Amino acid sequence: MKDIYDYGGNPAKRHLTIADIIALKGKRKMTMTATDSPEEATICEQVGIDVITVCDRDIVEIRDAAPHIFVTAQLAMTYYPTPDDILRAALKAVDAGADMLYTMRGFGVVEMLVKEGMSVMGHVGLVPRRSTQIGGLRAVGKTADEAMLILEQCRRYEDAGACWVEFECVASEALKEISKHTSLITHSIGAGSSADIIFLFMEDICGDNPNPPRHARAFGDLLSIRKQLSEERLRAVSAYKTAVDDGSYPGAGNSIVMPAPELEKLREALDKL
Repeated sequence: MKDIYDYGGNPAKRHLTIADIIALKGKRKMTMTATDSPEEATICEQVGIDVITVCDRDIVEIRDAAPHIFVTAQLAMTYYPTPDDILRAALKAVDAGADMLYTMRGFGVVEMLVKEGMSVMGHVGLVPRRSTQIGGLRAVGKTADEAMLILEQCRRYEDAGACWVEFECVASEALKEISKHTSLITHSIGAGSSADIIFLFMEDICGDNPNPPRHARAFGDLLSIRKQLSEERLRAVSAYKTAVDDGSYPGAGNSIVMPAPELEKLREALDKL
């Protein structure tokens, strides 16, 4: 556990720092997932997940739930339209305990944030929100020319000062070769095992996605459990309605009983009205 001060000047402890992650490059694979709730964040910290990524607007409650895990804050692509908006949101996120910022915006945005002393992650390969530019959702980097374009993007991220980049749905061979030519920390989602960090969404890990992508593997079966819960809820609500309709609920066991003498006194008082 390392003692640090976060960007907001708050004393904190972290299992991993940026320097640790850089030092681990090429030495061991690290794990990363996205969390949407304090419960998920707590679980990740308990089992030793290395990195979690969260929406910047959720950072406070996530950090409270998992105070020591490395947290990346996602700056929503369209939520902060201007550079000032982005900078304001970024400062708010790191003040709340984010260790790194993730943005799909341009290299200029990355450079702006880095100049303010913040650690930043970019995104190459399939960027789903820009998928119309490449003909839809598809694998990227299956040709040498396309792989070279990805390397060029990595170098532009390096020039902008980023220290980390996400490879999404990139041919595994392309990632393996590109990794030899970039200093960036790499994380893979659907891009094979050559990255420094292997990323998988929580819903895919837990088997909670009805339409999982090809690159995902379920390590649980939450979807079936949710279905069972839904069926049990339906059964219970239906039984409740039936019981009210037929008069079996509420019964004597569900009611408060007035002592007989008090009931008699009440009736006498009411008769005098």
